[in-house]
Amino acid sequence: MRTEQNTQFGDMASEEFRQYGYALVDLIADYFDRMEDLPVLSQIEPGSLAKALPAEPPKKGERFENVLADIEKLIIPAVTNWNHPNFHGLFSTSTSSVGIFGEMLAAAFDMKAMLWRTAPASAELEDVVLDWLRQMTGLPEVFEGIIYDTASVSTMHAIAAARERAGLNIRELGMSGRSDLPLLRVYCSEHVHSSIEKACITLGLGIQSVRKIESNELFEMLPEKLEEAIKEDLNSGFRPICAIPTIGTTSTSSIDPVDAVADICERYGIWVHVDAAYAGSAAIIPEMQPLFKGWERADSIVMNPHKWLFTPFDLSVLYCRDLNELKKAFSLVPEYLKTSDEDTVKNGMDYGIQLGRRFRSLKLWFVMRYFGQEGMIERLREHCRLARLFASWVDDSPDFELMAPVPFALVCFRACVSSPHVSKGLSDVNVINELNEKLMNAINASGKAYLSHTKLNGKFTLRLSVGSIHVEEKHLEKVWGILQEYRLLMLNA
Repeated sequence: MRTEQNTQFGDMASEEFRQYGYALVDLIADYFDRMEDLPVLSQIEPGSLAKALPAEPPKKGERFENVLADIEKLIIPAVTNWNHPNFHGLFSTSTSSVGIFGEMLAAAFDMKAMLWRTAPASAELEDVVLDWLRQMTGLPEVFEGIIYDTASVSTMHAIAAARERAGLNIRELGMSGRSDLPLLRVYCSEHVHSSIEKACITLGLGIQSVRKIESNELFEMLPEKLEEAIKEDLNSGFRPICAIPTIGTTSTSSIDPVDAVADICERYGIWVHVDAAYAGSAAIIPEMQPLFKGWERADSIVMNPHKWLFTPFDLSVLYCRDLNELKKAFSLVPEYLKTSDEDTVKNGMDYGIQLGRRFRSLKLWFVMRYFGQEGMIERLREHCRLARLFASWVDDSPDFELMAPVPFALVCFRACVSSPHVSKGLSDVNVINELNEKLMNAINASGKAYLSHTKLNGKFTLRLSVGSIHVEEKHLEKVWGILQEYRLLMLNA
């Protein structure tokens, strides 16, 4: 074993790579084993990690054990532990150990999946894995998929395809400087993810193109309001190009009436893009497939296995009814990328803004094979059961209340305040909002659990997401006890 690093050209020696590879797997395994002893949110102060690192780059290479030691000393304390079973904020991550193996191999192969010939394994495995996932979710055979990094990018590509299908020659002429283009409209629920607006910014449509449609008391888009908006826009000379119903909205996991939206869009020739980034994974559960009624009529669908299907971040899937419409929007083949087999193979570069693409399907393939369809279903089913259990505790308590239905594994709720505590001349809404914000911040600062929030009809609402592969009923009992304890502390302070 060398005592000095990088004393010759070339990579790390094979025996050294094996030694530190074993050490790194041990480090990861130990990290998972002691996860519950770590704070969920990092407890460091802003800027402290940067200050602990040298201001200048290393001039000479170091022994790799020094690097591994700094993982323990510097990096892990600065990690927010998304894999912690009491990480309940946002949407819980669901990384699995077997998925991590897939990431390791993808990095080792380091293929750039632009052309079939530059990465045959990636090109063909991606198609197979996405067809398996399509079968699991019950989508019809007409849908074909492509893998991107995140739902933000998947949705942006879907809107770009919708814009291309509108026949406005934007691919060739662009949008700037044109007097012949009307305002293009993209419709979505008022509870839609912010990525819709960002996609419209990026595509040159602008935020003014986004029209948000009113929702009902269950936070579901009102289809009659959608049709009213479309008619009004057409009368104003605007051009509707895309409607985006969501199955599993970010704030509440509510379900827009996709079937009714599809009926309307069919009448007006509007592209339907279903945002199922979070909830799409649940479609593999047979008894939950009725919640997805109508999504088979969409032109495109996004779902993220990295959110709730045990696949390490990042892996987002865009399914299209006709993938050629995506190709029309993006395919551009310079001379140096032309090949003799381009008419017989699928080249990933033709279906988006990226040229090189990572071998992402490998980790999803590992997950599917290791857990199997039944194993994945049972795990997701358990997450839904745990969420309903937690919701029942909230429902049965006079000190807390549910704020939205629980169709999947997200619970929206808040702590209540009894009348004796409303004594500062403030309205009930302000007092309760203040209590819940303080409650969330105190719990998060403690490192014992992590919750996030939203606002529903002006009410500060706590969100508890269940989704970690490590979560058990005892972890829900833990956070429920903390919530009750901290609520009393807040009221008595």
